[in-house]
Amino acid sequence: MSPRPIDGVLFDIDDTLVDTRGAFSTALATIARQYLPDVPPDRDTEILTFWRADANDHFGRYTRGEVSVREQRMSRANELHAQFGGPALDDDGFTAWDAVFDTTFRSAWSAHDDVATALARILDAGLHVGALTNAASAYQSDKLERTGLADRVPLLVSVDTLGFGKPDPRVFAEACRLLGTEPGRTVYVGDELDVDAAAARRAGLLGVWLDRPGARRLPVTEAQIGAAGVLVVSSLDDLPDALGL
Repeated sequence: MSPRPIDGVLFDIDDTLVDTRGAFSTALATIARQYLPDVPPDRDTEILTFWRADANDHFGRYTRGEVSVREQRMSRANELHAQFGGPALDDDGFTAWDAVFDTTFRSAWSAHDDVATALARILDAGLHVGALTNAASAYQSDKLERTGLADRVPLLVSVDTLGFGKPDPRVFAEACRLLGTEPGRTVYVGDELDVDAAAARRAGLLGVWLDRPGARRLPVTEAQIGAAGVLVVSSLDDLPDALGL
């Protein structure tokens, strides 16, 4: 149970509220059939794992304001092709690739099954609710709209709000300011232990790590979990009780 009073809850979006992993799986399977014809469907999970791992931290560079969203995705697409035998993509080639990827990715967005009930309990308790994300505002606003969450979870801070994203403590402070709560009375819930929950705790919020069943994007040890000093839940169904609501 939360050891302190809570006025608001901030959520990450991808793989916290929205099943982004599932959408990536759908989009990358489509890409594989078109651009990686020698890779059989039974390797689609391997492709998904490689994409999500982002070993060279291209998305991280984007969140730090070092590269554009197009640059990071093009780099990841070419690394994916190099790994699985696809063609090198020049600028025009990537434009065509990204049209396939993005259209399929957007069409596969859906809210996790545990979101509706958890949000209802949190809102019924009178808490303020908002979203803080490391992706672009227009992109994430569309994601919330398409998944039916926009009316209940307004997007407050994205990577383009300040020009950088999590784990910088300033983005958490700005989200709390816009939510109308103090960091010490605000919860942040996300699926990444370090970038989400532990970073929120370092910024003065109550960090909650949503460790959903299944393959994690990055490996996490028990020692890292213990050192993070955050609440851990395996489903948003468990969140209201964990917060003492």
